Order: sequence, then structure tokens, then C-alpha cells
Amino acid sequence: MKHLYLLLLLVSFQLKAQDTPSVLSQKDSLQTKLKTPIEGHAVIGFFNDTLFKVHNDIGGFSALERATAVNERIQQLKELEYNSNLFSIRNDHDNTQVIYGSKVLLAISDQDAAVQQVDRKTLATSYMNTISEAYRIYKDETSLYSLLKNIGIALIIVIITFFTIKYALKLFRLISIKIYEQKNKRIKGIKIRNYTLFDAKSQVNALINLNSIIKWIALLFIVYISIPLLFGVFPWTKDLGSTLFGYVLSPLKRILFSVIDYLPNLITIAVIIFVFRYVLRGIKYLKSEIELERLKLPGFYPDWASPTYQIIRVLVVAFMIVVIFPYLPGSDSPIFKGVSVFLGFLFTFGSAGSLSNLISGIILTYMRLYKIGDRIKIGNTVGDVVEKNILVTRIKTIKNEIVSVPNSTVMSSHTVNFTSEAERDGLIVHSTVTIGYDVPWNLVHEALIEAAQKTEFVLEDPKPFVLQTSLNDFYVSYEINAYTNHASRQALIYSELHAHIQDCCNAREIEIMSPHYTAARDGNLKAVPQEYLPKDYSPGGFIVNKRNTDE
Repeated sequence: MKHLYLLLLLVSFQLKAQDTPSVLSQKDSLQTKLKTPIEGHAVIGFFNDTLFKVHNDIGGFSALERATAVNERIQQLKELEYNSNLFSIRNDHDNTQVIYGSKVLLAISDQDAAVQQVDRKTLATSYMNTISEAYRIYKDETSLYSLLKNIGIALIIVIITFFTIKYALKLFRLISIKIYEQKNKRIKGIKIRNYTLFDAKSQVNALINLNSIIKWIALLFIVYISIPLLFGVFPWTKDLGSTLFGYVLSPLKRILFSVIDYLPNLITIAVIIFVFRYVLRGIKYLKSEIELERLKLPGFYPDWASPTYQIIRVLVVAFMIVVIFPYLPGSDSPIFKGVSVFLGFLFTFGSAGSLSNLISGIILTYMRLYKIGDRIKIGNTVGDVVEKNILVTRIKTIKNEIVSVPNSTVMSSHTVNFTSEAERDGLIVHSTVTIGYDVPWNLVHEALIEAAQKTEFVLEDPKPFVLQTSLNDFYVSYEINAYTNHASRQALIYSELHAHIQDCCNAREIEIMSPHYTAARDGNLKAVPQEYLPKDYSPGGFIVNKRNTDE
């Protein structure tokens, strides 16, 4: 800024000394140039590299035309002999020129110097040194000695690359042989508990494939490294070699710098995860204490501990994600936000049924309708509960069928639990038989109670009892009721009870049948097995009424 200020004072002094319209116009142009950044046009060196840039117009020549003219003059130097003493600077009233011998290479105006914020002579000296150094390097690099040396280096690189690839192929071939030799020796497969993830043959094939992939990656890496080295030997292809190296080094640099810049956020995320992890451990410890009934909370059952812990863990993890989210890389990007909205849309509309089951599962947990091992009935499905999770309840029927019932279905239908009161008050098993009015009711009661008492798993206390549930047109309905603590054995109890009812009724010559048939059965055998009938039993005859036809 100090140089710029001095330059402006000098220009102002000259403008006051020469008060002409052309000078005033140059003053206005210079002030405009200083205030507005100007895009320059490159001056190309001997190996297509950029030496410097031309930013301003002079007279009728634009900056591009000036840069093109300077490029042509510099390229003409290739045919001349290099001599650093031939470079000189000539200072005129309007510009400062860089000269090689008697050839003017470029002219520097006040505007050029103002853009670079130096005086014309300093800028001209800098450009002259740049051109001189580039010219010297060009002559050195294109000399016969340098060319022969570079060719030799290139041949060495090619030979080294050839032998590197050759011995790399031998190395990977040897590794493949060693892998085959270790089959069923060190390579015996991979097992996870009782599951065989890979047998010996599959593991050998996987290792061979992995060896092949690494081999091709290594070969490509060797070739990729050797080509830029080969291009870097010759001055005409140095830029290409640097470009090829840049394809790998630039992403690596960006990744490295991104990781370094992201370290504070990464440490913050690690601290957050560490804190929440120990919060979850503390909650899990309380869950275990409640399950073991060491810690008792009024109104909170021990079987609520595990599902409550699962719900709290989900909420804690969700809160942790919300806290971590701003520290994730790219969380502010529109793409990240768009993906988040899309996933939220899918979750909301694609899992409506699952959310219904989830909410129903939470409600069922705290309703305590049933637990694992209970014999229940949901709709028309009867069986033992073998699994109860947040989404579904699985029931094993007496036929060993596993029925999966969504929790939303459980909530929308009635549920019968046979086990919940069986241990304390006993479950009442009951069955109904219909007996004709011709049989005394006390005899039926006696037979049914005896049948119940003979049945296994029926409790003696409370005693079985009989209810006469209805007096129908042709028969009486008797219901036998008995207590049991074995709710899961209902099928066996009912089967044995029915067998004993048949035996006890047959022993008392009580027919278990509808009297619709007995009304028209005169003369037929009783519907009782032969062994229960008396030895002198004989069926009654048909009753025939003879009428006098004369009357």
C-alpha cells in the first residue's frame, strides 16, 4: 500500500505539470483500473508454463493482443543462443521495456505497475528475471547432454517398472501356492459357534480371490506411479506428470485436511457418545435391580423393567442422534437435508402398520394381559405364548403350530388368559351333557361329580359341582364344573373327563342321548354298552292294541 500511495502521488504530480486533456483521461483510466480487479491473460513460457499475466490495454492494443505478441517474441528466442548479459531494461517516458539484444520483448506501462502495486522499473526487472531464468532452463533442458541424460533416466524407470511388475507377479503367485498348501492345515474354515461361515475350500477360494484383487491393485499402482515419473523426466511433459500425480495427491490432501479440520467435531461426538453410553449403563443397572426385585418401586411390576428399558434406550439413542447431528460432516448441505426428508417420508408412510403394531405392543406391555408361557386365546387361536415383542405375539398351539398375531390385532380383538388365575384360584373346566327327564337329577349329579373326581389334574378342593343350565323341551342340560391348576393341559383334561362321564353314566344305565329317539324306540335295546346291562336284561316288546272291527 505504501508503494501504491507513492505511485499515486507521482502520477498526481505529473498530471498537474502537464495539464492536457489526454493526461486527464489517463488519470481517470488509472483510477478506474486500481478500483476494479482485472482478469489477466497468461504469457506462456518455453514449456507451456505460465510466466506472468498481462492485465491492461495500451493504446489500441488489448491485454489479450499484448499477451499474444509477447508469447510470439518469447518463442522466437528458442532459435537464439542464450546470454544473460543480453537482457536489459530501457526506461522511456511512457513505459519501461524489457529487451534481449536489440529485440523488445514487452513494454510495461504505469497501469501495469499500478495493478501489481510496484513501480515500473521493479516490475520490469521482475519480468526480465523470470524470462531469463525460464530461457536458461529451456536451453539447459534441451541440450544434447540433458536429452541423453533424460533418456537414460527414462530407460532406468522403465526397467525398474518392468522388474517390479515381474517380481510382484511372482510374489503373488507364490502367495497363491502357499494358500493352497495350507488347506485343511492352518486354513480350516471359519465357524461362528455351530454355524460354518466358510469351510476350508470356500476360505481358500476367498483368499485366492482377495490375493488376485490385491495383485491387480498393486500392478495398477506401480504403473500409475511410473508413468508420472517417466513424464517428469522430460521438460515438455513435466506438467502432465504433475497433473497425473495431482489426481491422486489432491484428493488425498483434501481428505487429510478435511479430517484435520473435522477433528474438533469428531472429539465432540466421541465425548457425547461416551456420556450417553454410561447413561445407558446406569439405566440398565436399574433395570436389572428391578427385575431381580432388589429395587422395588410402588406400582411398578418387575416384568415391566425390560420393555421399559428398551423404550428408554430408544429415546436416549434418538436424543443422542439429535445432539450429534449438527456435528456430522455435510449436515448443512441441501443433499443431506433432502435425504433426511426422503427417509422421514418413507418411514412415516411406509411403516404405518408397523407403527400401529409398535404402539399396540407398548400398550400391551403395560396392560399385562399375558406373559411368556401363558395359555391364552386370541380370536379363534388357542395356545401358549412363546414370544412377545414390541411388534408381534407368537402362540404355539397344541398341534405344535406357531401362530404370529400382530399386536394391533390383539388390541382389536378379545383375549382370554387361562393361566393368570389358575395358580391362585384355579381354572374351571366345564362340559355340558343333556339327559332325558326320565332320569332322576340327583343320579346325574352323582355320576358327573364322580367322573370329575376320577379325572387327573382336577383339584379335590374346591370340589366339582354341577349346574342345571336349562330345562329344554325334551331334555335337561347338566354342566359339570371342576377346578384345575394346569391350564396348559386343558385338552387332556377335557378328553379324560368326557371318557369318565361316559363310564359313570353307563354304569348307572344313564343314556346320554336326546330323548327324540327314545320316544319312538319301544322294543329296542338301551343305548348303553352290553357290559353295563344286567345279565337277565331283555328289551321290551312292542305294544300292539287290537281293535274290534265289528264295533
